[in-house]
Amino acid sequence: MALAQGTPAPVISLKRKTAEGIENVTVDYKNGKKTVLLFFPMAFTSVCQEELCSISGGINEYESLDAEVFGISVDSPFAQEAFAKQSGITIPLLSDFNKNTSTAFDVIYDTFLPGVLDLQGVSKRSAFVIDANGTIAYSWSSDDAKNLPPFNELKAALEG
Repeated sequence: MALAQGTPAPVISLKRKTAEGIENVTVDYKNGKKTVLLFFPMAFTSVCQEELCSISGGINEYESLDAEVFGISVDSPFAQEAFAKQSGITIPLLSDFNKNTSTAFDVIYDTFLPGVLDLQGVSKRSAFVIDANGTIAYSWSSDDAKNLPPFNELKAALEG
């Protein structure tokens, strides 16, 4: 079960690949902004592309609510960079290749698509809003990777 509302958010320090190279990204929850974390199963899949392109296309709305938005998956930073370029994704994608962050937020499949892919250690589609004090203000996770987060609830949590 995903970390619940009211829980302190675990510290995140992950890798990101950009045109300039690999960079370490530590998400600072106490920088005066709210943080949206979107865990997604896999780069180059249609539902993940739909989710991240939707957020990228409406990023101004999230920024106007004083929020930073990050996408997180267990894909390598190289795959994430290629996925972002191909799909026009503009939000930072962070690689949880070692699965520490997905595990800390308790949003990791034991087996992803059993009987089809049978992959272990893939992030569940999940969304968190973390307030400026580092506390989880909103938590959503689905065992069905086809379900998109309820974006209206995310925005309501940012407004609250």
